[in-house]
Amino acid sequence: MKRRAKPLVSVIIPVLPTEVAWARLLPDLARLPLGSEVILVGPAAPTGRPVPAPTDVLDGTRLRLSFVRSEKGRGRQMNTAAKCARGEFLWFLHADSHVPAQGIDALLTALHTHPNVLHYFDLAFAPDGPPLMALNALGGWFRSRALGLPFGDQGLCLKAKTFATLGGYDEDRRYGEDHDLVWRARKADVSARSVGAPLATSARKYAERGWVPTTAKHLYLTYKQALPEFLELSRRRRLK
Repeated sequence: MKRRAKPLVSVIIPVLPTEVAWARLLPDLARLPLGSEVILVGPAAPTGRPVPAPTDVLDGTRLRLSFVRSEKGRGRQMNTAAKCARGEFLWFLHADSHVPAQGIDALLTALHTHPNVLHYFDLAFAPDGPPLMALNALGGWFRSRALGLPFGDQGLCLKAKTFATLGGYDEDRRYGEDHDLVWRARKADVSARSVGAPLATSARKYAERGWVPTTAKHLYLTYKQALPEFLELSRRRRLK
């Protein structure tokens, strides 16, 4: 199989120095096209597994695996990796994500049929949290599908050129940099579209911190950030 001169996809995964979950994510990405990039980015190289440069063999498919050093801050880290990425599309994943085989196929189909939108996966949770996580998954489905507001744990993917035009992630935000990017995409008439497949993320923090307080905190932060954006968008529409 001939390697593309330019990768179709660059996967960007923020990691902590003590991170180990990313090593379990790598085999999920083996179905990506030949030569696709996987970029780990953080303040120091993770200790979970040696990071070779520039290539690694994963399940028979050669992917370019590398580490990029960046200052702390998720937005800053993802922007730093994006500047180094060579792919036509940037796919931002959390290290504790799990992508089923059909998810990769669905993403590749979506990139081909709708290249100019902001792609995301349907939210699912790993079985490491409380039983009530099913309600969170349902809420995530409604928030993203009905309101057009996917979050970063849903594997946002868009053209590198579009990401640059939007200005990347806001590095000054203490939280919600993914939410902010989605709103700016919306204002720029870049619609959000589900690839039609689930992406599982860890629910460990809900088990550790409690389902009620953790869910309530996320709802409050979402409301706090979304309300002024919604009001501004409504005002813009009235002025047109």
